[in-house]
Amino acid sequence: MLELRPADPNAPALTHEQLTLSHGELARRVDAAAAQLWHGWGVRPGERVAWLAAADPAQIVLLFALARIGAILLPLNVRLAAPEWDAQLAQCAPRLLLHDAAFADAARDLAQRHGIAHHAAQELPHEAQQAAPDHAHADAPVLLVFTSGTTGTPKAAVHTQGNLVANMRIAAQAQGITRDDVVATMLPLFHVGGLCIQTLPALASGAHVALLPRFAPDAAFDAFERHRPTLTLQVPATMKALIDHPRWPNADLSSLRAVWAGSSVVPRALIDAFAARGLRVHDVYGSTETGPFSIADGHPVKGVEAKLADVQGDAGEVLVRGPNVVAHYWPAQPACDAEGWFHTGDLARCDAQGRFAIVGRAKDLVISGGENIHPAEIEAALALHEAVAECAAFGLPDAQWGEVVGVAVVLRPGAAAGEDELRAHLEGRIARFKLPRRWWFVETLPKTALGKVQRNALRALAG
Repeated sequence: MLELRPADPNAPALTHEQLTLSHGELARRVDAAAAQLWHGWGVRPGERVAWLAAADPAQIVLLFALARIGAILLPLNVRLAAPEWDAQLAQCAPRLLLHDAAFADAARDLAQRHGIAHHAAQELPHEAQQAAPDHAHADAPVLLVFTSGTTGTPKAAVHTQGNLVANMRIAAQAQGITRDDVVATMLPLFHVGGLCIQTLPALASGAHVALLPRFAPDAAFDAFERHRPTLTLQVPATMKALIDHPRWPNADLSSLRAVWAGSSVVPRALIDAFAARGLRVHDVYGSTETGPFSIADGHPVKGVEAKLADVQGDAGEVLVRGPNVVAHYWPAQPACDAEGWFHTGDLARCDAQGRFAIVGRAKDLVISGGENIHPAEIEAALALHEAVAECAAFGLPDAQWGEVVGVAVVLRPGAAAGEDELRAHLEGRIARFKLPRRWWFVETLPKTALGKVQRNALRALAG
């Protein structure tokens, strides 16, 4: 079952702005919140409670409290538009909505449109006046997280308590998390990345989590210096923001024993920049449906199986199976095949040592003249040019070749580079048949709420 059992109740568990909670205080807040949910607001097993707020200790408390009474947390992505929230609430029909002060107006309007109660997170008591019944069990759904919807309508992955507990154990073991660690959480908790890769495993291990309301480079550097974290999780976009910041060359990063990175293929230039500061970057692969901790530094983690299917040429689709993998989407659509394998839609190569290397999405594969071209290879090579801030390659229909490669490029502020210069940069780095045939220079790349590039929108550039 998903619960907090602190070995040392007096050790610090969670720091957020000026607040620090010990493991014992965090457990008592869970008790109090469970009692309020059950006795005060009438939440019952299987019912959903939506959450609309920046990263806050109250979300952690709410998750464990809902687990206690057998109910389910639905964290809403604060970056979405109101119609997108409407669609998610219509699909999952929560009993009530909790929010912070910043989203009070949006939460009120949202709750009114859906005819549900809404409460401020501050209404959760810190001390219990009575006990809530215990309906926790491993098979009980406890967390709904919507996918990014890059290839269709977003779906809510149903994480059971057993899924989360398994992921916490797997992630803690793979990262070597102990009660002596301090984890700096800077990614949002409405995604499994920010919530499940380090935050929950650290709390389960008795470690200390320093939680930022949101990522910002200055706040990140302040956290490194103030909290002296030993671990942190980043994504390519935040890594780049740190590297490009004036404080990067002189920032005190000496407390970090490792930086973990996920979400997408991490460009070599970013890894090298961190290495130059004496920091090793470990990569974690997974998805909303896989816990997400599935493959670390190219190898399936202990307790998780991975294999390639439908191999064409040198790459195939990654399939994952394990106790942290969800079985269903809400309310009951199967997420895995009959043998329990989740088909990720990601393409990878696997070498003789069993190391997986992600090369892109199956649906993003470009087939030109019978040759398979993975956009990530082009993007990695192009990102090495000093003028390139971001780029995305994609396939375009072509009468002669079937498809050719197009690329959209965002230049760094003040930088100048044209098609001829960037094409020359790529020559010799990638095969000639992979060279982009059409180029666009844009101010921004269209992305989903998870920060993934929407290649279908880029194809519209071709008219």
